[in-house]
Amino acid sequence: MAIDKVKQVTDVLDNLAEDTSIPRNIRKGATDAKARLLDTKEAMDVRATSAIVILDDLANDPNIPLHGRTVIWQIISQLETMSQQN
Repeated sequence: MAIDKVKQVTDVLDNLAEDTSIPRNIRKGATDAKARLLDTKEAMDVRATSAIVILDDLANDPNIPLHGRTVIWQIISQLETMSQQN
């Protein structure tokens, strides 16, 4: 189940990273959060929390469009449930 959720979250992060209406620094942050989430050297809860920290910074960026912020909040919500399961 956790693998399905990770795949789901990484797909959304990919979409965010490819959205040209999103500023470049936000797209790079989405890519960084995905890389952190896929780093299998750490436990899933640590990876999810690390990705949340990155995404939280992005959500607070004043240049992010509203639809991008909404997507980030949705991803953070999913990651929070993943970080609490382990």
